[in-house]
Amino acid sequence: MSVRLVVTLTAAPGKGTDFAQVFKNRCVEVMKEPGCEQFEVFQSVIDPDKLALLELWADQAALDEHAKLNATRAPIPAGLRVGMGEREDYAYNRTR
Repeated sequence: MSVRLVVTLTAAPGKGTDFAQVFKNRCVEVMKEPGCEQFEVFQSVIDPDKLALLELWADQAALDEHAKLNATRAPIPAGLRVGMGEREDYAYNRTR
């Protein structure tokens, strides 16, 4: 069963666009991983320092492999974000 992640990220004040650009590059990289069906970041039009990362993985095993690989990636440059973000995991059952 597919797994959907919704991650809310907060950029440092005034750094939303820079943070989104760094994440854009990360999205391109992650989309190449086996089982990754979506990995996109969206920037709020109301608060540009608030971003949402939407991930969709074919199954839990693909997400687990992503987590292992993600642990080896270079961190997001210091000063671009506040906190670690809030993550929600969903079993992906489309309701429409």
